[in-house]
Amino acid sequence: RTAFAVYTTPLTARPHLGLAPTPTHPHILRPAPSPIEAHHAYQIKKMDPSGTRTRLFSKQNPDSARVGDILLVTSKRAAEPFAGVLVGIRRRGIETAILLRGQLTKIGVEMWFKIYSRSVTGIEIVKRAKKRARRAKLTYLRKPKHDIGSVDHIVREWRKGRNVFASAG
Repeated sequence: RTAFAVYTTPLTARPHLGLAPTPTHPHILRPAPSPIEAHHAYQIKKMDPSGTRTRLFSKQNPDSARVGDILLVTSKRAAEPFAGVLVGIRRRGIETAILLRGQLTKIGVEMWFKIYSRSVTGIEIVKRAKKRARRAKLTYLRKPKHDIGSVDHIVREWRKGRNVFASAG
């Protein structure tokens, strides 16, 4: 016995000895897909067949909705659509949700919307933020100093402009 571990060189191609390493099977090289991730991908494809909502909140899409933008979310349950500032995006696959902050009767209201939910019928970007937010979550908008307030006047102007373009053709 020695104090040193015995180390042998790994088996490599040794043409002078006539030995070659055994090739590995291609199935061994690629990892098996995770069943949970495969199920989430299947559900997303089922809930968003065109991929518009996925693209709307994708990090790779330069035209995606960013934190600080003003969004308008229409749902089956509510009589009126909810408009507010996008405070945060929680990316969790099929459970991806957005947090909007708006005002109802001069009271600040925050609402979570799951983007792949059947109750959400539409999500539209009303106004882009002037510049990129330096935070992932704009929770400081809850403070009176930073609160934007009601975005109804911005949504009204956006609807007027949209109707002008729709009736012009």
